[in-house]
Amino acid sequence: MSLLPSFELIRAASLAEVVAARRSHADCRLLAGGTDLIANLRHGLGSPATLVDITGLPGMQEIAIEPAGLRIGAGVALSRLVDDPLIRRQAPVLAEAAAAVAGPTHRASATLGGNLCLDTRCVFYNQSEWWRHSNDFCLKHRGTVCHVAPTGNRCHAAYSGDTAPALLVLGAQAELGGGGGKRWIALDELFREDGAAHLALGADEVLLSVRLPIAAGLTAGYEKARLRRAIDFPLAGVAVSLRRDGDALAELRIALTGTNSRPLLVSGCETLIGHPLDADALQQIGKLVQKQVAPMRTTIAPAHYRRRVAAALASRLAARLFSAPTPA
Repeated sequence: MSLLPSFELIRAASLAEVVAARRSHADCRLLAGGTDLIANLRHGLGSPATLVDITGLPGMQEIAIEPAGLRIGAGVALSRLVDDPLIRRQAPVLAEAAAAVAGPTHRASATLGGNLCLDTRCVFYNQSEWWRHSNDFCLKHRGTVCHVAPTGNRCHAAYSGDTAPALLVLGAQAELGGGGGKRWIALDELFREDGAAHLALGADEVLLSVRLPIAAGLTAGYEKARLRRAIDFPLAGVAVSLRRDGDALAELRIALTGTNSRPLLVSGCETLIGHPLDADALQQIGKLVQKQVAPMRTTIAPAHYRRRVAAALASRLAARLFSAPTPA
């Protein structure tokens, strides 16, 4: 790991200042907790001349109940999400997912927005400069070929943020701000299936906050598989939310991370609504997951293992949540 390249730091106090900085510094990068960005810069993955600190923007540190739901600023630290009483009461799955990120010191600095906008990862990308140079770099950074799929024309680096699937199964929305003002989109629309350009942000836009609807009677949880119990990114991470109507499913959502170039909201779950979550239904969940995930050779774990473990995690988590007491 090398020393950081030289850069100018701008501490933005308003969205207008962020927009101005991005328009006048074409290669600038946004900085919040910096736990991912700074490590990447020290590995030679970019050398921006300007970093823009966005942690001082209004509302970035707020957690509040509003008429439209629970609003969480993008600058809220993950450690705060783990312990905040309002989060633990209204969205405990988000606290659970935040607690699964890296280690305590990382979570003290890392932010919700940073985890959602986390750079994609790959064994051919997240290496030292000399290693990447010896392999003629890769499609994601300074190269022309994706070593994961050399005959293709897109990057297959995997998205591995833990909080995204938890928010997706809760039906979260994202607030974006830029030169054109502010807008709300479904969180799922923030992402694209492209490892080199996985965020659908406008050129001068920044993620400001997320909003969760208040959903009574919903049970949700998050589990991840990783090589080590602590610190590691997920080889596969799964969030499930469900609602029961007696012995039958009334609502079911499943979202995954670590397997694709974007967090994946599994489709087809509606076919299970109105039926009990029995062995056949759990098998169907596993099949839905295996058909839709697309792990590639982006980690040291085999792709087929990540596909199977994602399916197993989803089925196991759904069964546990279905048998749990219904929350108030």
